Amino acid sequence: MIRIHHLNKTYVTGNTTLHVLKNLELHIQAGELVSIMGSSGSGKSTLLNILGILDSYDTGEYHLDNTLVKDLNETRAAKLRNQLIGFVFQSFNLISFKNAMENVALPLYYQKVNRKERNKRALGYLEKLGLLEWAEHLPNELSGGQQQRVAIARAMVSEPKIILADEPTGALDSQTSYEVISLFQEIQKTGITVIIVTHELDIAERTERIIQLKDGAIVEDQ
Repeated sequence: MIRIHHLNKTYVTGNTTLHVLKNLELHIQAGELVSIMGSSGSGKSTLLNILGILDSYDTGEYHLDNTLVKDLNETRAAKLRNQLIGFVFQSFNLISFKNAMENVALPLYYQKVNRKERNKRALGYLEKLGLLEWAEHLPNELSGGQQQRVAIARAMVSEPKIILADEPTGALDSQTSYEVISLFQEIQKTGITVIIVTHELDIAERTERIIQLKDGAIVEDQ
């Protein structure tokens, strides 16, 4: 599903050059549940942004579902993202003036699915995640755990092949964090690849594979 070969990423600010990712070699198979760990500045967020086609890289190769991701224009990049990737964020990133159903349905709007069909699909995913009765509620009427489940439903509604989760439990208490990870485990069982960036070891240990980054390089992969 993901093949990275000799990937490098450098940021240049004024006279300062920062080599953020260094000759990364990484293969992730379809249906894996993987966590990426590393301290601040290790490169994990940059790697996630590259995997999500939100940032470019300098040299090397990144193949996503057998497609070489390099030098794409924004239209092609957006199309690949919409087809293949669902995103989950630490801060949920729900739209405050839209209810849970509307938030979940949003990716389908960009895919030009008609309103009736996208609302039907959104309600279906809210039901799967135990939130059907909250479909008409705004984000500020939901708990943190409920908001994150809405965000997960939004990531799943377009039926992606990969879910990228950036610190998805960072704003949650321990019990709710474990419930969210259990959801990701259930999602993985459907064949979707799940990649989680986290700094919490107890969360990472609930995934099948832990990739450790340090100073832009993979130092451990188990």
